[in-house]
Amino acid sequence: MWYVSTRGMAPRVDFEGALLSGYAPDGGLFMPEELPQLDRETLHQWSMLSYPSLVKELCCLFIGSELIPRDNLNDLIDQAFSRFRHKEVVHLSRLRDGLNVLELWHGPTYAFKDLSLCCTAQFLQYFLEKRKKHVTVVVGTSGDTGSAAIESVKGAKNVDIIVLLPKGHCSKIQELQMTTVLKDNVHVFGVEGNSDELDEPIRAVFADVAFVQKHNLMSLNSINWSRVLVQIAHHFFAYFRCAPSLDTTPLPSVEVTVPTGAAGNLAAGCIAQSMGLPIRLVAAVNCNDIICRTIQHGDFSVSEAVQPTLASAMDIQVPYNMERIFWLLSGSDGQVTRRLMEQFERTQSLSLPKELHGKLSGAVTSESVSDEAITQTMIRCWEENQYLLCPHSAVAVSHHYQQMDLQQPSLLPILPNSLHHTARCCLAPASAAKFSEAVRAAGLPLEVPMEILALEDKETRCTPMQRDDNWTLMLRQTIEALSWQWRVHASIPS
Repeated sequence: MWYVSTRGMAPRVDFEGALLSGYAPDGGLFMPEELPQLDRETLHQWSMLSYPSLVKELCCLFIGSELIPRDNLNDLIDQAFSRFRHKEVVHLSRLRDGLNVLELWHGPTYAFKDLSLCCTAQFLQYFLEKRKKHVTVVVGTSGDTGSAAIESVKGAKNVDIIVLLPKGHCSKIQELQMTTVLKDNVHVFGVEGNSDELDEPIRAVFADVAFVQKHNLMSLNSINWSRVLVQIAHHFFAYFRCAPSLDTTPLPSVEVTVPTGAAGNLAAGCIAQSMGLPIRLVAAVNCNDIICRTIQHGDFSVSEAVQPTLASAMDIQVPYNMERIFWLLSGSDGQVTRRLMEQFERTQSLSLPKELHGKLSGAVTSESVSDEAITQTMIRCWEENQYLLCPHSAVAVSHHYQQMDLQQPSLLPILPNSLHHTARCCLAPASAAKFSEAVRAAGLPLEVPMEILALEDKETRCTPMQRDDNWTLMLRQTIEALSWQWRVHASIPS
């Protein structure tokens, strides 16, 4: 399996090369050169698998056995999931009126990012130990990525991790999960800006190819292909658990509703579709609606400002994984994708070509959800099911409630047949316990786990990046210092 850049100007790499990188050298994102196509028999076989076994089968398709032999791959994935609190790793809650909520948040930091990052960190350690190599990981976060990335590599002797968090734009618990980790290899910066703004110095650093190579830089954001790879499993698992039967011809479709920020989970869903999984995707976003506008109208353009919302991890205006989706739906055309993305980077505005927009709107539908709707959804789900949603999960479930309300008996005759009986699965990216402010503001009860409560009493460490600082220079200097320390350490005989 080879990987190519979405912008078509970088040499192809194997899985190890895609893993140990951030952006491709031409500024694009790595994608598989070809996607495996799964037949009906394979889907039948996979439908009986546990979530960890499904991850193993998927990873085996995309990671050559010459790089990680199958037995080693299985062991790495088992190790990755060993710290999850639920025996199934992920769990499907079947609630009233056909509401299926796939809980992806049973990992160490109570967020879905743990699923892909725990696996990615295991793959990373495997290669670093084999090559006797050190890397510096640079991560920008809108909330959950930073804590999950830190948790996956904290204390590792051959990895330093630098996390930029948007000060005041995360929930209190999200921030504490990052700033209370005092391991020597963890370096957290609190940026006076939003998550899109803190991505700018990261992109600037990764654009300097010589600097990236000299200091062995990589990213654990969902620009990293390994993150997206593991997230493909969410969609297969959701389909197999929610499809009414796999004995019909054609196979039934399942609607997967994806709360969407940077669009990593959405890109994973589009890849699953392209591999032959009969799912219909709904990108559910908050009022930062660039993805919704893109899907509905072909308008991929930035608004004047990011709007702070209850679903803070989705307060994003530059969803970089849309580049992967554009590439996939344009027939893997790097030239087209490069032209589109370079225009977007220049002008912050792009009108999709008619053919590409048609394919996008055929693959994905989308809707934008207000804060008021998020709160009302959390309240309704609690009243009907005694089940607590985090604000991000509520963005997905809000879509379900809208569809259910449309299907009142008086409306059924005028609805398309496809809407009458749609199996649907809503992805739940985080535990409500991480968003106590939003839960209590909705007037709902909340039991916070002891390990989260304990964060309040821990010492914190966070270096400020203030508005008048040169963020790119600060980031480069930090990377250089860590690289120098590693070289000094490595040269000292043990």
